[in-house]
Formats: sequence, structure tokens, C-alpha cells
Amino acid sequence: MNQLLKLGQTITGETSGLTAQIDGFLGGGGQGEVYRASVDSQPLAIKWFFPHYLKQDARLRERLERAVRTGAPSDRFLWPSELAAAPGVSGFGYIMDLREERFKGMVDLVTRRVEPSFRALVTAAFELAHSYLQLHARGFCYRDISFGNVFFDPATGEVRICDNDNVDIDGQPGTIGGTARFMAPELVTGLAAPSTQTDLFSLAVLLFYLLLNHHPLEGERETAIRCFDLPAMTRLYGSDPVFIFDPLDDSNRPQTGFHDNALAFWPIYPQFLRDLFIRAFTVGIRDSQQGRVRESEWRAAMIRLRDAIFFCPRCGAECFYDAAALHTGPDKSLRGQPCWSCKSPLQPPLRIRIAYTAAANLPPAVVMLNHDTQLFPHHVDHNCAYDFSQPIAEVSRHPSDPRIWGLKNLSPDVWTAVAPAGEIRTVEPGRSMTLAAGVRIQFGSGEGEIRF
Repeated sequence: MNQLLKLGQTITGETSGLTAQIDGFLGGGGQGEVYRASVDSQPLAIKWFFPHYLKQDARLRERLERAVRTGAPSDRFLWPSELAAAPGVSGFGYIMDLREERFKGMVDLVTRRVEPSFRALVTAAFELAHSYLQLHARGFCYRDISFGNVFFDPATGEVRICDNDNVDIDGQPGTIGGTARFMAPELVTGLAAPSTQTDLFSLAVLLFYLLLNHHPLEGERETAIRCFDLPAMTRLYGSDPVFIFDPLDDSNRPQTGFHDNALAFWPIYPQFLRDLFIRAFTVGIRDSQQGRVRESEWRAAMIRLRDAIFFCPRCGAECFYDAAALHTGPDKSLRGQPCWSCKSPLQPPLRIRIAYTAAANLPPAVVMLNHDTQLFPHHVDHNCAYDFSQPIAEVSRHPSDPRIWGLKNLSPDVWTAVAPAGEIRTVEPGRSMTLAAGVRIQFGSGEGEIRF
């Protein structure tokens, strides 16, 4: 890269007048370069644009000024906080928070430089869906959802979204069309402009990559391509796309030795998640306006998927509770079915099924009661937003008998528990109730039942 700014150079915020000193070069791309800087020893990042890019993108300053005025949709976005100038350097850049080193890129995941847990991956998927919903709710589209713009913490799943200078008003014409392999088919063929609807397709591709480490349209048809040129890419991703797990079209199935990640991961996930991906890449391809999976649907599915995790008692692998599989087993349970990792018989723990009032019009929540399970406000009250900062319950071991497990009340409210025989007891804040099949717990707006 050219390194437009030099070490020790000073940049100035156009609004506040603050001065920051360039400490190091972080990287560059097609638009410009990113630097680490500091103000009074506090780190931040500077993105500076190439002169030729400023000529191509006439509305860049307008978008950035609007972004600065509106502020970030949430703290998950590395959002422009202020435009910046530098003495003796043409053009401009902007100031944003510095991405912490704990956040890794999607390329690190695909190349297996990091190997996060399923829980971390599902949490990252939830955070991405939730973040883009917050962006779209403001009337904006991102325009370029792809590998290069997303980072996550492999330990927790917390995400950061960068390159927010691409964000524009939904449907507004512009120079940014997207990144190859993430663009919606109508963008690939040139039949539409970037919008919230095309963002939804890109988000589905990103989530598929995150959870299955593969592209949803790359199967047998991809392996048959001898010259991966523009016409071939246009057919595969634009004019003739076929989902690799399309239940009605097997012409593009993943091939052993080429697409092993997709073949290995697809059967691990519950049917409800597979159904969403099928819809996203079948109906969602054919009907860009009505057929695509909304961010709120992905968000709810990822919460459900996270709650479905339980551990194989032999190898410790994370497995998923699948209600659809209950109807196939002889005893209507997952017990005895093989672990995807070690093939030993599964022994799922107890689970809690939380039903809501009829007015909520929501399906029950099912949470596997592992040794480390916590319940949060949204589990017991459908009116609560997704907030994981303060659990309201957790699975805990009896202090004097490690064979006994209970559910501890971490909320300020008193619960009412009813045993199968009809015995009623109250569970005060800070107290626990023993986990046993058939026990019902009245949380308030939701009632839970412990089940095998």
C-alpha cells in the first residue's frame, strides 16, 4: 500500500478540532487505508481514502456526514464519529473506534486459524442479525455485507461491523454494489440496485458461511466449471443459482472431497434452522421482495438454536436438541441417538419448556438445562428485549450433594413451583429449586415445565 499517512503525522477532527497522532499502519483495500492513532494515549482508528476513490464516489462525504449526525445503530458498529483532515495531505478520512485484537475476521474462521464453539458461532450469528436489523430499522442499507466487513470474538461470539462508510439510504443509487459471492442474484445480473432486500440475501450467505463454513450455491455445478470467469460466476450466483440442499432440485449437491464442510455440518443442525436456509436460498432467490428471511426471523432462530445446545456425555461435543427428531425416535426422545462427533449414544439433560400467554402469540421456548445454562429476561417475559447482561436464573449444583442439580432464582421476583404431585412452594430470590421432570414454575408472564 502507499501509506498515505506517515508515522507521527497529525490529523485533525473537522468538527471537534481534536488532534490525533498516527501510530501505525493497519491495512488497506480498494477504497483507502486504515491507521492506528491516539489522542492523549487513547487508541482510535483512522480510515483515509485514496484520491482516485474520492473521484469515483461523489457522494462519500455526504454519506459520512449523515452517518456522523445519526450516530451508530449500536456499539457493534465501528461507526464514523468524525471526519478528519491532515496538513499537507489531499482528501480526507474519518475517525472511528479501534477494533480490539480479540476480534478475528471471517477468513480466520474459514481457514480454521480460529475454531470457536458452536455457542460462540450461534451468538455471533444472533448479533449480526440483530445489528443489521437495527441498521435497517433506521432506513439504511449496508450494501456490502461480506467477509471483509465482519469480525467476531471466537471466545464469546461478540461482533464488530466495520467499513460503515458504505451505508446509505435504502434504495439510494451509489457506486458500491457489493462483494462477489455475497451479492444477491438480482445484483449479479444487474437487474436491481443495492437495498435492504439485497442485504437480506447477503446476510443469509454470511450466516451460512458462519455456521457451515461453505457457500450455499457452490456444489456440483461449481466443480464442473473449468474456467471460473465472469460468465461462469454470473450463471452460478446470478442467472441460474441453485441451493446445494434444495429439496426439489438435486443438480447442485455438495460433492465429497470438494464440499466436505457442508456435508458434515448440515445434518448437525436442527430442522428449523435448515428450513430457514432452504427458504432463504430457494423462495428467497425467486422472490426478492417477499421470500427472503427477515433479520428478526434469523435473530429468533439463533436464540432458539443457542438454547438447544447440550453436551455429549462421552466426548463433550456440543449437540443440538431437535424437536423434529422426537417424532422419529421409538421413545420420542433423543436418548440413544448417536453423537455427531464420537457416535456414542446421546443422553440429553433435562430441558425446560416455557409457554407464554395466549396474547403473546409466540411458540414456547425450549432451553436445555446444562451445567452452565442461564435464563435471561426474554426467556420468561416475551415483552423483554434480548439482553444478556443480567441472567434471571442459572443451573446450580447442590452445595452438599453434587448429585443434585437445581435452578437458582437470580431475579428480584418470587417464583411459584408446583411438583408433579401437586405440592406448591415458593422460590425466593437467591434460592434454588431442585430440577426434576414434571415440575412447573410460574415466572410471571411465562410458565416453565421441566421435561426429559
